[in-house]
Amino acid sequence: MFFAREGLRMLLIVGTVKLPAGQLNGARPAMARMIEASRAEAGCLEYSYAEDVVEPGLIHVKERWADREALDRHFKSVHIAEWRAQWPSLGIADRKLVLYEVGEPQPL
Repeated sequence: MFFAREGLRMLLIVGTVKLPAGQLNGARPAMARMIEASRAEAGCLEYSYAEDVVEPGLIHVKERWADREALDRHFKSVHIAEWRAQWPSLGIADRKLVLYEVGEPQPL
């Protein structure tokens, strides 16, 4: 795995967001724009959304950031403001994300 600065800790965000299952196809373009713009940001090591196999409308979120400065820039970005502004029309609710500070990955 790649680290922006070897030996330093990185930030990991994991969690879920929920939207009505019938809204998923309509939300895909907005989610794709958010993912692509976030991945292009300096300090973004990974950014992904994944649909739950069992629970329709449940989206798993996984983000890895090089440091707090990169994450803070992300939160101030135009694309995140646009994404959040779309939540009501997409029915996105029940956002549960957790931030972890983690070190070097260990193979299992």
